[in-house]
Amino acid sequence: MAETVNFTGSVDRDLLKRAKILAAKSDTSINALFNAELRYLVETFEAAEAGGNQNFRTLLDFSLGRIDDRLAMKTLGIDSDEDLFLLMAQAHLPMPRLPESSTRRMVDDLNALRS
Repeated sequence: MAETVNFTGSVDRDLLKRAKILAAKSDTSINALFNAELRYLVETFEAAEAGGNQNFRTLLDFSLGRIDDRLAMKTLGIDSDEDLFLLMAQAHLPMPRLPESSTRRMVDDLNALRS
């Protein structure tokens, strides 16, 4: 078994609360969930990089909000949001979240349509 080390990090309070619920429902620990997900992320990235495939890097950048959907699709050579979302699901990566200001602007625009 690999040697383990402790580290300090921070996480959104609501996310931690939800992770505790998931861990309890799964009869596991947050630490085990975190280790499994981090291992998957690192091993997938390393395998893609070793094979010369930059698609995972592009998907990760999109997931982290570093690039937008248009650049991700152009880089991946796809032309539909559906294909991008399928690739994200296959890569086991979460969809990016819009900044709060963008979400608020969209809500305001939709509310303006009702007027």
